[in-house]
Amino acid sequence: MRRLIVALAVFAAVLTLAFLLLRHTSTDRPGPLAGMPPVVHRENIYTESAAGHLSTATKGALFRVYVPDVKSGDVYVIDPTRMRIVGHFQAGRHPQHVVPSYDLRTLWVAGSAAPGRGPGIVMPVDPMTSAPGTPIKVPDAYNLYFTPDGRSAIIVAEEDRRLDFRDPHTMKFQQTVHTRACRGINHADFAIDGSYAIFSCEFGGNLIKLDVAERRVIATLQLPAPSMPQDVRLSPDGRTFYVADMMHDGVFLIDGDKFRVSAFIHTGTGTHGLMVSRDGTKLYIANRGSHVVEDKPHGPGTVSVLDFASNKIERTWTIPGGGSPDMGNVTPDGKYLWISGRFDNVVYHIDTRTGAVRSIRVGREPHGVAIWPLPGRYSLGHTGIMR
Repeated sequence: MRRLIVALAVFAAVLTLAFLLLRHTSTDRPGPLAGMPPVVHRENIYTESAAGHLSTATKGALFRVYVPDVKSGDVYVIDPTRMRIVGHFQAGRHPQHVVPSYDLRTLWVAGSAAPGRGPGIVMPVDPMTSAPGTPIKVPDAYNLYFTPDGRSAIIVAEEDRRLDFRDPHTMKFQQTVHTRACRGINHADFAIDGSYAIFSCEFGGNLIKLDVAERRVIATLQLPAPSMPQDVRLSPDGRTFYVADMMHDGVFLIDGDKFRVSAFIHTGTGTHGLMVSRDGTKLYIANRGSHVVEDKPHGPGTVSVLDFASNKIERTWTIPGGGSPDMGNVTPDGKYLWISGRFDNVVYHIDTRTGAVRSIRVGREPHGVAIWPLPGRYSLGHTGIMR
């Protein structure tokens, strides 16, 4: 009897270990994230960020475009109505993105560390006045996201290959998730039910899948070489992640649940930034015109317009005289794109009906442009992933 009991105990332990191993390596969808706002329209997750859906939390916010400039260390503030710079402020050594907070009441400047010259920063900005607050030193902050339940900010520490979870209001440290399999971790988007996020690994040519509730990496997907994945955006129906790839000159379509490539669409040279139209029917794709991190101005940069329903490129807009469209967003009314011209030291204002381009000269390497206010119930971060 004793031998039988021991055998049964060993068998149970083996089954438990096997279950844990399978759970750890599974690429299936984790359980829905508790505490996140309900999905209003599953056929189009962007209905709540359509034109006219401004939250009361944004009431009184100045209509402004914020342009972080990597080389000068400044954030330029543009009045889009008057099409002119109306202010600027210092934001660390390498401000990379201006990011709306989850509760829509603060803008955060995320600045990456300067090798040999100090840590990164996150710095609050009051959208009612465009005035900056006190910078908070962090190890590195290339980018910034928020969990769909609003419990945590996720600072993307690109240089250290890690994600730092922090309080979304005070930025007090909560937890670190190491992402050693993700060299150059930088951009992300979240599943429709908030259960997981997919992050791009710029210098590793791969993607990782993060279980949001358990805060751990559960899978890795290597893209066809040579790859340099950039921005990530979820389709309106929540079934497909679009991943811009700067080396492949297009977007990979990723089945998030099965975590595999389902298709590829060619767009233009140096595919980089992704922005969704206010009605959720189009994906604006910024093709930076280069396959390298730093390049000369006046390259073959373009903006492609993809129709989500057909997955076809409807049209492609060129930048007069050449350019380098990088990151940005769509105005609250959906009529214009504001996108940084990374190698041309400008920010582009593009008519979404005609593709007509105007530009304003700024700094020395503008990057993650934010427009504020934007419609939506809450922000998942980056330059304004609104849901």
